[in-house]
This record gives sequence, C-alpha cells and structure tokens, in this order.
Amino acid sequence: MQQLTSSPFLTLYLHEGVSRAIEAQWHGFVRSAVLRQATLDAVVLARQHRITGWIADDRLLGPVRPSDLNWIAQQVLPQLVAVGLKRFARLEAKDPLNKLLIGQAQETAEQQLPFELRTFTDLPAARTWACGIEQP
Repeated sequence: MQQLTSSPFLTLYLHEGVSRAIEAQWHGFVRSAVLRQATLDAVVLARQHRITGWIADDRLLGPVRPSDLNWIAQQVLPQLVAVGLKRFARLEAKDPLNKLLIGQAQETAEQQLPFELRTFTDLPAARTWACGIEQP
C-alpha cells in the first residue's frame, strides 16, 4: 500500500494486487466544493495509475448533500467507467443519514453501471476484493 496524497479531510492510497485500486479514506465533514475537487483529483490519480478497483472508506465522512451525491453520479461515475473500473468497494458511513443517502445512491447506480459495487464492514476484505484477490 502506497500513500499517494494526504490532507486533513482525505487520504488516498494505491493498492496493488491482481489489479490496482485506489482507496479514498475520508476523515470527516468536508464542504461541497472541497469534496468535489478532492474527488476529481482522485479520479485523475486513478487514471494515471490505471486502476480497476476503488475503495471508498466513508466511515468517518461527514454529512454529504444530496446534490453532491447527484453530482458524483452524473460527473464522477462515468469517468470511473472510462478509467476501466471493474470493482467499487464501499465502507458505509457511521453517520446514519449518510449511510442511508449514500446507500440509496449506490442502489440507483448499481442498475446503470458496468462495474460491480459492494458494501463492506471490514476494510481488509474491501481492499482484497477491490484488488481482484479472491478469497479461498
């Protein structure tokens, strides 16, 4: 695991297994503009490193506005498709409202995207799956 970048609100890691994955580990509440820019920056790194897996560690992520979730669905997910994403692992937010809103957004996205989305409670399992390593 290699740390690619770090800020007070987000740390990005690169994982290498059968395939490469980016892990986006959120550290708390982030304003809308910062969330969007940080997400776009992560997509740039995903493209540069030719990833096929993404780990969204949302456990500590603060409240996310529905408009930001819609923006992610419309602007970011198509870019991840273009990057060649195959597996998207998400660790649910501890915040009950975030858990609900992000879960609903994921359900909608699953029906429209060509990559697999899974929700995890265990970070090592999410990393293993996103990197394409099959469990025995």
